Amino acid sequence: MPNLAKLTSKYQATIPREVRETLKLGKGDVIAFEIAEGEVRLRRAAPLDIAYAAAVAGTLGEWNSKADERAWRDL
Repeated sequence: MPNLAKLTSKYQATIPREVRETLKLGKGDVIAFEIAEGEVRLRRAAPLDIAYAAAVAGTLGEWNSKADERAWRDL
């Protein structure tokens, strides 16, 4: 039987307890989503995932304005 969660109006979902326990997730942990062939895999993020995301974030400054926030907030 699959674990289910419902999206809020802000597209947020609570990760079910069984999934949190299986992945040994706690408050503040980072999760990774891998997308392939129309399916999504959720896993605990590895240190390399976090380092890569931090490195890429520094290159995206041109997309960090109030106008961009207004334009993309409903996605």
